[in-house]
Amino acid sequence: WTCRLPRFLGPNVYPEAPDGGWGWAVAVAFFLVEVFTYGTIKSFGIFLQDLMTEFGETNSRVSWIVSICVFVMTFNAPLSSVMTNRFGFQLVVMLGGILITSGTIATSFTTSINQMYLTYGLVAGLGYCLTFLPTVTILSQYFSRRRSLVTAVASTGESLSMFALAPAFSALRDHIGWRKTIVVIGALQSTIIICGALLRPIIIKDRISQKMDLDNELTQGCVSTGDFGVQSLKDTGSGKEARMSQKVTKLLDFSILRECNFILYCLFGLFATLGFFAPQLYVVELSVSRGVGRDRAAYMLSTMAVSEILGRFSIGWVLTRNRLRKHKLLVILVCVIIMTADLVGFTLVREFYGLAVCCAVYGFFMGTLACTHIPLLAEDDVVGIDKMPSAAGVYVFIQSFAGLAGPPLGGVLVDMTQNYGSAFYSCAAGMAVSAFFLGLVKPAKKGLLCRKRLSSGPAQDTTNTKKEVESEEQHKTDNTKRPQDPASVAETNVDHTGASGDEEKVVRFA
Repeated sequence: WTCRLPRFLGPNVYPEAPDGGWGWAVAVAFFLVEVFTYGTIKSFGIFLQDLMTEFGETNSRVSWIVSICVFVMTFNAPLSSVMTNRFGFQLVVMLGGILITSGTIATSFTTSINQMYLTYGLVAGLGYCLTFLPTVTILSQYFSRRRSLVTAVASTGESLSMFALAPAFSALRDHIGWRKTIVVIGALQSTIIICGALLRPIIIKDRISQKMDLDNELTQGCVSTGDFGVQSLKDTGSGKEARMSQKVTKLLDFSILRECNFILYCLFGLFATLGFFAPQLYVVELSVSRGVGRDRAAYMLSTMAVSEILGRFSIGWVLTRNRLRKHKLLVILVCVIIMTADLVGFTLVREFYGLAVCCAVYGFFMGTLACTHIPLLAEDDVVGIDKMPSAAGVYVFIQSFAGLAGPPLGGVLVDMTQNYGSAFYSCAAGMAVSAFFLGLVKPAKKGLLCRKRLSSGPAQDTTNTKKEVESEEQHKTDNTKRPQDPASVAETNVDHTGASGDEEKVVRFA
């Protein structure tokens, strides 16, 4: 008989995405990850003045700390996908938590801005990369029907962090100084390590082996299909199946780059990112230039933050409606078009209340996009849940270039025109182009824009593999009808020893 030795917080077995269960624990983990990644990065601005005074640096030099951190976080997204496919979600996110904690605490001991570029920009930035993307990916695997709602609600951790933690850290800085406050932040970020341990892998019966008998008397195991990012429970008594598993296991699936609909979606993300930066950076100065007092202009950012939370909740509820579940891309397209019009509106209004309305509208629809653009990769209209782990890494990697180029581009336009409204025009143009590419994604998926052969390869491979498995299963059935030599059976068992990899250990007793 067989005795299984489970891993700590090992994999969960489901016949399909549970839309709950342990997924709720993963949702809480994602909420905390949002708090201590993007929420902390956006709150880092409270230290800018202290760093300028401490090291005698300019605003531009100090601002590069966050810019480098965000660029390292997004540029290395493919590395996050590769490591997740190779080592699993738990280990990668826990490693990311260690890097974030060590990098942030080391920042408090630096003696120059250049050292901060390394500690916070490089070390902590790499930790953020290994933390955020794997968490949102596995959360999408635990939910199907409720995916949009759960992701939207859990992602509010970023906005709530700006409300609750940023003022708290600011007050703490006034009492104990910026260095000790950064140490406290680093210690709190160690919570991410615990969150990583909660990301239990989800095992879903592979589509190819749904008709296969999972209770084979020889050996059963768990084979990780890194190409899918979802583990499949398979009978490892067949050497053919073990070879098939090795065939489909890839560290990074570059076949998605041959899919026209995915390329168009990446272009949408690239140009949409150009429209994300201007309001937060320039809305205060734009308001002051329009005659609004600086103290009142500061309320613009608060208005955006409140509206962003409402937008996240609203889009999560809207996309779970039965009538709209199959039209998610269309809903997001409408949101992008409204954002484009709102960005143009910033350049037209001239008084406080008009700017406040523009900020509220922008914040609301910014929230709808911020919590959906990555999870939408799991939809069949884009790449589907099977290829999401690899697709998310490539998608965020492409976005990183717009995130790095967007703020300098806006700054150049402002310097050339001496008008803060010109930055909003550039963002509106980028958002309009992104809407164009987003509108082409679904037609491309249907084959109306690109030739079918670009996306039919994987499907054909799956069909052929299925036929091979069925043939092998028939061959096994025929073999069971004939008596087998005991030595042959023993040899078979030896051949399949360790076929389950690192997922679990099987101890066999005589």
